[in-house]
Amino acid sequence: MGIICAEIQLSNPRNRTLHPLTVKALADTWALHLCIPEHIAIQLELEELYKREVTTADGGKHLCAYVGPIEVKFENRGCFTGALVLGNEVLLGAVPMEDMDILLSPARQAVIVNPESPNIPMSIAKGFL
Repeated sequence: MGIICAEIQLSNPRNRTLHPLTVKALADTWALHLCIPEHIAIQLELEELYKREVTTADGGKHLCAYVGPIEVKFENRGCFTGALVLGNEVLLGAVPMEDMDILLSPARQAVIVNPESPNIPMSIAKGFL
């Protein structure tokens, strides 16, 4: 599978006077979180909530700001999450993708809305025995 990107919208739900940002995001199911560059955190006036130690793909460990809340929208889906301030591009990880019920389609090389639930996101709120 090649590199798959999606156009998403990011906004600060605590400050609706700020315009949302439409950005190209690298979709990565191996990453857990939403990661954003510092300039996006500044533009959206996101508050630092915590520091997190993050292990990157090269095995390096970095102390990063964890900011939020941040609203993420893709097509007819949306979620609220936090974001790691890391790197120079937006990375859409598994947690927000699961929350919005969106999938990676290797055949289309695209991020898609779950075809089993095209109108309303599905979620699981019970454990399996």
